[in-house]
Amino acid sequence: MLKAVLLRLHAQAAASYLMAMAKAKAGSPNDPRGAERFNEASAAKVVASAQPNLEAGVEAIRNTVATLKPTPGVYRMLDTRGDVLYVGKARSLKARVANYTQVNQLTTRLMRMVSQCRSMEIVTTNSEAEALLLEAQFIKRFRPPFNVLLRDDKSFPFILLRDDHDFPRIHKHRGARRAKGNYYGPFASAGSVNTTLNALQKLFLLRSCTDSFFKNRDRPCLLYQIKRCSAPCVGRIDEEGYDALVKQAKDFLAGKSSQVQADLEKQMAKAAEELDFETAAILRDRLRAATFIQGSQAINARTVGDADVFALASKGGHVGVQAFFIRGGQNWGHRAFFPSHTKDVEEAQVLANVILQFYEEVPPPPNVLVDRDLPEAELMEAALSELADKKVAIAIPQRGDRRKLLKQAERNAVEALDRRLAEKGTKAKVNRELAEFLEMEEPPERIEVYDNSHILGTKAVGAMVVASPEGFEKSQYRKFNIREAQTNDDFGMMREVMERRFRKFAEGADPEEVAKRKKGHETILPDLLLIDGGKGQVSSVMSVLEEYGLSDEFAVIGIAKGPHHGREGREVFHFPDGSEKTLPTNSPVLFYAQRLRDEVHRYVIGAHRAKRSKAITASPLDEIPGIGPARKRALLLHFGTASKVRAAALEDLQRAPGVSEKVAQQVYDFYHAGS
Repeated sequence: MLKAVLLRLHAQAAASYLMAMAKAKAGSPNDPRGAERFNEASAAKVVASAQPNLEAGVEAIRNTVATLKPTPGVYRMLDTRGDVLYVGKARSLKARVANYTQVNQLTTRLMRMVSQCRSMEIVTTNSEAEALLLEAQFIKRFRPPFNVLLRDDKSFPFILLRDDHDFPRIHKHRGARRAKGNYYGPFASAGSVNTTLNALQKLFLLRSCTDSFFKNRDRPCLLYQIKRCSAPCVGRIDEEGYDALVKQAKDFLAGKSSQVQADLEKQMAKAAEELDFETAAILRDRLRAATFIQGSQAINARTVGDADVFALASKGGHVGVQAFFIRGGQNWGHRAFFPSHTKDVEEAQVLANVILQFYEEVPPPPNVLVDRDLPEAELMEAALSELADKKVAIAIPQRGDRRKLLKQAERNAVEALDRRLAEKGTKAKVNRELAEFLEMEEPPERIEVYDNSHILGTKAVGAMVVASPEGFEKSQYRKFNIREAQTNDDFGMMREVMERRFRKFAEGADPEEVAKRKKGHETILPDLLLIDGGKGQVSSVMSVLEEYGLSDEFAVIGIAKGPHHGREGREVFHFPDGSEKTLPTNSPVLFYAQRLRDEVHRYVIGAHRAKRSKAITASPLDEIPGIGPARKRALLLHFGTASKVRAAALEDLQRAPGVSEKVAQQVYDFYHAGS
C-alpha cells in the first residue's frame, strides 16, 4: 500500500514541479519580515533538490512529535531549503502533529505536503485563541503553498482624525496605525476615501494640511476660499469653535449623522432669523454636504451600526468572497476576494481562513456577519475579541436589515465570481488559440517578450517583460544595459541580451545561489519567447540559443510590422524556419500579441529615457572625487560652466563661495595632474 502511494506521489510531484518551474519565481525571501515576504510564487515552488519522499517526511514529523507536549501552539512544516510549506494551529500540538504520521488517513493533498516536509518549527502559546491569531499572522507572512491564501496584498485606507495638535487634522491614512487619533475605516478603495473626505471638509471645515504647512501660514490658503477649511492657521476660528467642529465630525463618523444634521438645521434657522444670511448660507452648504454623504450610500444600513459582512460563492472549484464594510450605519465600500489553494478545503473553512487573514491587517468591528456556520466560531470570536480589545460577535443574521444586507452580499459574491471566471475563461481561450496559431503543443504558462531601445547606438537598453495566464508579472521584468554592441546594430544588441539572459542557465548555475542574488529568472525557461522584430532579430536569437543548446526547449517567434509599416493590425509573425504568418485584424490573438509587444515597448522606452536623462544631467564635475552636490552647485553658480571651472586658476577656485582651500586644491589637482 505504502509503495503504491509513494509511486503515485512521485508522479504527481514531478508534474507539479514542471508546472511550478514554468510559473513560479525562483528564489525565496531570506527574511520573512523583509520586502519579499509576500512572494507567493517563490514560496509555492517545489525545489529540484527537494524530491518528494513520503517516508522521509513522516520520519521528520515523528522526530518532532517526540519532543512535543500537549500544549496549544502553532507549527510550521518546512521543505529541504527551509521554505514554509504549511502553517497550522493546535489545541494540543502533540496530538495534532502526530495525525500527519497516519498516512492512510491523509488526503492526497496532505500526503503531497508530508512528502515534501523535512523539518518543523514549533511556537507554543498561552491559549488556542492566541494560536489562531499567530497562525493567521504566519500565513500572511510566509504565504505557504498548502494554506488557503487571501490573495490581496493591498492595504486598506482609513480616515484619520488626529489628536496630537490643538487644531486636529483630518486626512487619508494607510499603513500602521501609530499616530495618535481616531481611525475610521476600512474603506474599500482610495476613491471612496477621497469622496468622503471632500464631503467631510465641506461639512466640518477641518484642516487637512500638514503641521509644517499650518505653522508657516500668514494668510488663508485656497481651501478656505472654496469653503473647505475654517482657516485655524491664521486665527479665522478660535480653539473652542474648532473643537466644536471636531466633536461634530466624530459624532457624524460614529453614526450620529441624524443628530448632526438636526443641529445644523437649528443653527441655520437661527442665523436666518437673526438676518445673518452669510452664516446661514455657510450652514446650508454644510447641510447639503451631510445630505450628500447620506444619499451616496448605496446600501441602507442605518440600523446595522459597525459591522463587516462576508458571503462566499463557489463555482467549478473556484471561490469568491464578498465583503461589505459598514461603519456607523454608513456603507464604506465593498471588495471581492479570490483566495487561492482552496482545492479540497471545505467552504466554511475557506471563509474562516479568509476572515482571520483579513483581520490581520484591519481592526475587527463589534459584529461580523457571515452567510454560514464557521468551524470553531466561538474560538474565532475569542481570538478577534482579543485582537480588538472588545467583544466581537460572529453571527448569521436571520431577519431585518442585517439579513437584507447579507443577501445583497451573497448576490454580489456570485456576480463577482462569475465576472472573474469569465475573465479567466477569455484569457484561457486566447492563450489556447495563441498556442494553436504558433504551433505549440500546450498553451504557454510563461511568455517572455524582448525589445531594445537606443539613439544611433548610444544609451542602448534591452528589456524583458514576463506574462503568464494571470497577467503581467512585473516583479520579473528585467533591464539589460547594452555593453558591447554600441553601434547601430539591432541584431547585435538582441544577441547580447540573449547571451546575458540564458548564459547562467546554460552554465548550469546553482538555483539557490542565483536565488540569493535575486535573479531567479536566470534559472527558469520560458514556454514562449516573443521578439519585437523580424527575421534578423529572430536569427540573432536562434544563433545564441543553438550555441547554448536551448534551441528546442521553447518556442521563438518574432512580431514585426508588415508591409503597411506603422499601422497596427498588419503585423507579421516570423518563425525560426523562415516562415511567416498573419492574423485577421479583428483577431483576439492579434490584440493579445500587440498588447505584449506594446508592454515591452513601453518598458524599454522608459528605461532608455531614464538613462538618457541621467546622462544629460551629468556633469564633468561628477568625476572629481570628494565633490558632493552642494560644492558642485557652488562651483557652477560661481563660474557658470564646468569648462570654466576646469580653466580656473587655483586662486580663483579658492575665492569661490562655499569652497575651502583644500577642496579648491583638490579640484585644481584633478584638472592639472601634469603640472
